[in-house]
Amino acid sequence: MTKQIKVGGVSIGGGAPITIQSMCNTPTQDVEAAAAQINRLAAAGCEIVRVAVPDLAAAKAIGAIKERISIPLVADIHFDYRLALEAVAAGVDKVRINPGNIGDQDRVRAVARACAAKGVPIRIGVNGGSLEKEILAKYGGVCAEALVESAFGHIQLLNECDFDDICVSLKSSSVPVTMAAYQLMSQKREYPLHIGVTEAGTPRMGILKSAAGIGGLLALGIGDTFRVSLSADPVEEVYAAKDILKATGLRREGPELISCPTCGRTKIDLIGLANQVEEQLKGCKKNITVAVMGCVVNGPGEASAADVGIAGGDGVGMLFRHGEIVKKVPQDQLVDELMSMIEAL
Repeated sequence: MTKQIKVGGVSIGGGAPITIQSMCNTPTQDVEAAAAQINRLAAAGCEIVRVAVPDLAAAKAIGAIKERISIPLVADIHFDYRLALEAVAAGVDKVRINPGNIGDQDRVRAVARACAAKGVPIRIGVNGGSLEKEILAKYGGVCAEALVESAFGHIQLLNECDFDDICVSLKSSSVPVTMAAYQLMSQKREYPLHIGVTEAGTPRMGILKSAAGIGGLLALGIGDTFRVSLSADPVEEVYAAKDILKATGLRREGPELISCPTCGRTKIDLIGLANQVEEQLKGCKKNITVAVMGCVVNGPGEASAADVGIAGGDGVGMLFRHGEIVKKVPQDQLVDELMSMIEAL
């Protein structure tokens, strides 16, 4: 089990629930725009949010943003240690930084002292695209061992300043490299791990790569918090993250839809029915499993674990509950009848 850190009022690691993160894409100095986006993210299910802090105006906006939001705020800092100091003074809940990129040991010590005084943890964020030249030369390119060695170099800088309130990320755009790096890190130290596949891409491939990399790690018991990185509205990152937690069985919030693929036995518009049911379930908060099955072969028996479901026939369908047939109804009434049955649960 990893050690635990606190980000605002949210625990990361040490057996705490795995948390969902995202990042604003609004200019941080635009307080109203940043706060509005953060509140949209929170409403979608985001539990920790990060903002870019490229300059002093962004750092100074932290306090005003904090007053307008309800979830912990993380400052993303590169190169200028003074921005980290300003963000901490403004009340940020966590700092994402690479200690080796902000100058000499005195600057690292200044950031470590400021964070320690306010109880602000630091995420060491190692990316495949920003590894040190000497490490790339040593390993001949980006690999799991290179990412981990870079992380330990940054950890050492903070440890030498008597600071160990640390979270670590080791991200690559390669799923195999990312997974190998986190597995290696989890074997070496017990720091909480922020997992993710960086620069994953647009939603189609980005979600697939994140599901494979993040979901694979979570299934192995590795990871304490994560962000799905997409070239899309950040809200889509949060929805994808929630789906990954559902798919890996780590969180149950609302209904789960299961449906079979179509085949030559299907005599009903299964694809249309599945899409209709999925849309109707969006407002449902019940922790239930709903099945949409194409025929009697894959119907009540195979989906007997579902709380309720539909099994298709020749223009008609069967409603069933826990594998037991309730009644047959015409196809055009199936979704309404199913939703009525769900409302009665």
